[in-house]
Amino acid sequence: MREIRENCGVFGLNSNKPVVRRIHLALHFLQHRGQQYCGIATSDGKNVIIQSHKGRVDPTFTREDFETLQGNFGIGHVSLRDRQPMTLHSKIGDFAICFNGNIVNSQELIQRLKKSGYSFWLDSQVELLSKIVARGESFVDGIESINKEIEGSYSLLILTPKGIFAARDNLGFKPLILGSNGQEYAVASESRALQNMGLKIVRDVKPGEIVFIDGKGFKTLKQHESKRTAFCAFEWAYTASVDSVIDGLSVDKARNNMGAMLAKRDKGNLQADIVAPVPNSGIGHAEGYHLESGLPLKSVFLVDRYGDRSYTQPTQEERDKEAEKKLSVLRNAVEGKRIVLCDDSIVRGTQIREKVKELKRAGAKEVHVRIACPPLMYPCRFGISTRSYDELAARRMPLEEIREYIEADSLVYNTLEDFVKALGKKKNELCLYCWDGASPTKKK
Repeated sequence: MREIRENCGVFGLNSNKPVVRRIHLALHFLQHRGQQYCGIATSDGKNVIIQSHKGRVDPTFTREDFETLQGNFGIGHVSLRDRQPMTLHSKIGDFAICFNGNIVNSQELIQRLKKSGYSFWLDSQVELLSKIVARGESFVDGIESINKEIEGSYSLLILTPKGIFAARDNLGFKPLILGSNGQEYAVASESRALQNMGLKIVRDVKPGEIVFIDGKGFKTLKQHESKRTAFCAFEWAYTASVDSVIDGLSVDKARNNMGAMLAKRDKGNLQADIVAPVPNSGIGHAEGYHLESGLPLKSVFLVDRYGDRSYTQPTQEERDKEAEKKLSVLRNAVEGKRIVLCDDSIVRGTQIREKVKELKRAGAKEVHVRIACPPLMYPCRFGISTRSYDELAARRMPLEEIREYIEADSLVYNTLEDFVKALGKKKNELCLYCWDGASPTKKK
């Protein structure tokens, strides 16, 4: 598969006043998780109202949308894949649903439901989840059916006229965090959407937990047994915003630790003048390298303030186009310098290759590339990360050939052991499939 599988953010809020503008603001803070589609659903206690758009949150929602989306509780979604939330009328009531994740066996389940007489409009994963929920005798029963039938990852929100259901898969692949200020009760893919809105982190939704959110707060309705966790390690390395805290670990701290591990590997082996990041995700890694090595930290690229994240664009053509315009070289900082250049990962190697060439054209004496993640060896099955075996440079070339291809003077990745150590979590608490191919799930 060459198209991106998933990159989404979810947000839910119950308040003592209308929520649409607050949800809109929260989606702005989650916009880095998806820029192609956005949507909001609200409820006034009787009806579920929905509005979705193609494009970013800020320019697409109108005054008419805000006037239409009435109610004191609701959910929102940003995506690179499809329009969410979606609504359904069912025997258990009207509801809106959205999720963040990837259902590995979605096509198999869709075909099975079609043979049983179910109709589908788009054959989308969120549509599949809505059908499974609607078959249940209650919303909790429907969510439990999802847990039993799907293989893959999900952080799920369901809006009903009575409140919001929030659920996380048994292994906790995707982050989901609860927050409150005493009058508002929220759930979000990342804590930055809570913190930037004056809400305090209460806790993470536990793997396998179903939580109900209403005007009284949070109530655990079900807690499935989870023999292990499989937190997506790529969230800390790249996907999440640096100001977020996921499952108790600061993204900023995790990236600093990854950079420090690289600096420890280089001690006594490398002579350089400055350490610099490939913005934006490389910044935390470069800071960690700087703090450990003592090398001056210097910006060598200017970020175009109107640019998007190149890695999360839906097609390779769009990723390349975005990368071309995103960064420009600060020539005065580069000329004559031996540079340690830090980035989060290498997929195909084309973008880091262009950055190395640009630095050398601007007069850099040497460019030593340091990558926070280990070599990507497997296309991610549970979320975003990578797209196909063909795109993975580390599958096609040994380390020295990758170094030659990107025209770097040296190239070092973090080892898997150092990467895990940087996160401060046990190896069996993490999903590391992208690097070691060890699937944390088995098909049910």
